Amino acid sequence: MRRIRLFALVVIGAAQAMPAGAQSARALYNGPPDATVDLGSREGVALLKGQWRYRDAKIVDVESKGPGADLKPSGVPVRTYDVTPRPGLPAFDDASWEAIDATTLDARRGNGRVSFNWYRIAVTIPERIGAFDPTGSTAVFEVVVDDYAEVWVDGQLPLALGQLGGAVVKGFNAPNRLVVLRNVKPGQKVDIAVFGMNGPISKSPSNFIWLRSATLDFYGKRTFNRPGESFGTVTRLDPALDAIVPKDAVVEKLAEGFLFTEGPVWAREGGFLLFSDPNANAIYRWTPDGDLSVFRSKSGYKGFDVGAYGQPGSNGLTFDRDGRLTIDEHGNRRVTRLEKNGVVTVLADRYDGKRLNSPNDLVYRSDRTLYFTDPPFGLPKFFEDPRKELPYSGVFRLKDGELSLEAKELTGPNGIAFTPDEKGLYVSNWDEKRKVIFRYDVAPDGSLSNPRTFFDMTKAPGEEALDGLKVDQKGNVYSSGPGGLWILSPQGKHLGTLAVKELPANFAWGDDDGKTLYMTARTGLYRIRLNVAGLRP
Repeated sequence: MRRIRLFALVVIGAAQAMPAGAQSARALYNGPPDATVDLGSREGVALLKGQWRYRDAKIVDVESKGPGADLKPSGVPVRTYDVTPRPGLPAFDDASWEAIDATTLDARRGNGRVSFNWYRIAVTIPERIGAFDPTGSTAVFEVVVDDYAEVWVDGQLPLALGQLGGAVVKGFNAPNRLVVLRNVKPGQKVDIAVFGMNGPISKSPSNFIWLRSATLDFYGKRTFNRPGESFGTVTRLDPALDAIVPKDAVVEKLAEGFLFTEGPVWAREGGFLLFSDPNANAIYRWTPDGDLSVFRSKSGYKGFDVGAYGQPGSNGLTFDRDGRLTIDEHGNRRVTRLEKNGVVTVLADRYDGKRLNSPNDLVYRSDRTLYFTDPPFGLPKFFEDPRKELPYSGVFRLKDGELSLEAKELTGPNGIAFTPDEKGLYVSNWDEKRKVIFRYDVAPDGSLSNPRTFFDMTKAPGEEALDGLKVDQKGNVYSSGPGGLWILSPQGKHLGTLAVKELPANFAWGDDDGKTLYMTARTGLYRIRLNVAGLRP
């Protein structure tokens, strides 16, 4: 992917920022809710049939084990600390705890200094909240604890890859905000336990713990679209497209205000989307509840000369069979894997002793072999950059730790995807003078051969070359190209084009059934529901 260099500031929420500029990224559920129940009022607690209960917590000395070779607690026996009581656990009986009035949540508790406590409440969703019918809505609990908080819901501390805040500590006096119910039904019950902490922990403060606010917000269906509006149009060139794209399909905008979105991948474990903004040097995390956060800052480069790069950050993202995120890092000119314990493993950064150009997109075969494209578009001066060490743009294969060059016919190999049977591999070409998708044969050992043109868009109007590439379970090919998203049959027939308000750069299949196509498109994030599920990691 080759892009004009941009400078801008991306701000997420109240306490996170990305370097340089003036745009603001926002997602759904950032606006006002349709209804709010104040859990710091008697009326609000009565409406939800709740009762606040309170107890101090303390730190106790316990037995544990130190870190072993696996970096888990599997080493030598040690002494450490734990919290008691543990009311977050399911079926915990808090009947003996102090019952406190909702209007006293701001009373100072916790005995000062480094101290801890618990607040608990069980609530029931009513038939109506004022004039609002909560049926089908999303319920979001928000609490602000002076100073820090963690939030348990129905005996669980919700944790997910890349989480910032939500159920866990977010920051000094910061709101903890998390979804507690989806597709709400009146009569549903939810148990909420808030663990309060007095801080800063390392400074032994003289203040106490208290709740600044606690609310349950209800949101109906949210979208950037106005009623009846779609952010895309479909040009149907063949009746076969109707089996892929519903006639009433709507392109939804999910978030906006980025510099340049790229490299999306759906996390099946946790059910959220990760995507890159290589210009902002960041990976973002978006959830179906509309929450948007920075998953990884400085995602591709931390060098002194970062200002010289137009796209220093990460680009392509995917997961391996063990659910580990694999990242193409432009500025660092390498492919890395983020282990479950947070360690970064470098998978590939050199070939024949020379540094890679700037790995762009990537895909795993089912046998764990990794393939990636390596054009120079992440380098400040692209093909003419003095940092460039390889004389070609390659398609590489990483198998059992060995890196091999599989192809170098294309000047700008970019998107990459397998056929459903993995006997073929598609690679798109970012070259304004040669807008083609190549297909390679894949041997049982994973080597590539027989390169040929699968589809040629060179004569299509528009300056845009080819970027992201994906394949569905029926073998249809989806390619970023001039004017939008081109959908091609397995035989290379152009079935139709989806023109989105912003030109898509890349795509990912998401949601439980894999039939939602998420599109990273310039400054926004979009999606469309299709009839066919896609191939995904």
